[in-house]
Amino acid sequence: MEWLNRLMSLDRRWIFLFIAIGTALPIIFPIGFGVTTTPPVQSLYDRIEAMDSTSVVLMSYDFGPSTSPENNPMADAVLRHCFAKGVRVIIVALFPIGGVIMADQSLDRVLPDFPDLEYGVDWIHLGYKSGGQASMKQIGEDLHNVFPVDHRTNTPLSEIPLTQEVHAYRDMELVVSVATGIIGEWWANLVNAQFGIPVAVGCTAVSAPKYYAYLLSGQMVGLLGGLKGASEYEQLLMDGYPWMAEVYGRTGLYTAIKGMDAQTIDHSIILVFILIGNIAFFGTRSRRKQG
Repeated sequence: MEWLNRLMSLDRRWIFLFIAIGTALPIIFPIGFGVTTTPPVQSLYDRIEAMDSTSVVLMSYDFGPSTSPENNPMADAVLRHCFAKGVRVIIVALFPIGGVIMADQSLDRVLPDFPDLEYGVDWIHLGYKSGGQASMKQIGEDLHNVFPVDHRTNTPLSEIPLTQEVHAYRDMELVVSVATGIIGEWWANLVNAQFGIPVAVGCTAVSAPKYYAYLLSGQMVGLLGGLKGASEYEQLLMDGYPWMAEVYGRTGLYTAIKGMDAQTIDHSIILVFILIGNIAFFGTRSRRKQG
């Protein structure tokens, strides 16, 4: 009876300590639990893998700092894939609170691995534009009217080689929105429906279920759902481009795979404590009935 009472009165700080250790260890010392790829993630990977240096992807950073732990790894992974394939990327941001900052930070993490890329030829950052759905529709009519100059050099788009070729969705192969809130849905139900360009979305795990309707209807060609989806994409990159194993193996680089390792351990710790709590509860109740 005494040990059951001790379990029932266990100081909650022990739980916090175990969770802290379970979170920190996989990030400092990567474990690498197995990652199983799901069809929505594979579909987006295959779509980009089939492109070449003539292809253009519009990548929209539609999230801010509050969801960056989930969104950053997936944005980095898709950007790395495009650069590795030689696909040209046009970057925009439609999220008003930090979208441009998220894009800049993502580029800072990814570009060092691709020193030969040329700004304005292989990729361009157009910055933030307010208006949400209105801006999306205007891009379908003329990109140059929505973003007269680029974000980094303040140069007119008509003078930049990449945007001399690209004027609207008809000149692009894919839109990828890494999003929080409802912005990802706008790309699917407005841009894909009205202009016919394929759309893929990377979203937080809590938002992922609502996007499956768009996948099933054909309005989206891929989905990265939360840290799990991002970890799957990272694994596909390492399988397809063995040199990326070194990139994702860097101790200081936070990745979705490391994050999923931490989640797996933390969830296991929580389940153990739930089990202990139930054993203690039913054990003490049984003893009281016997007494």
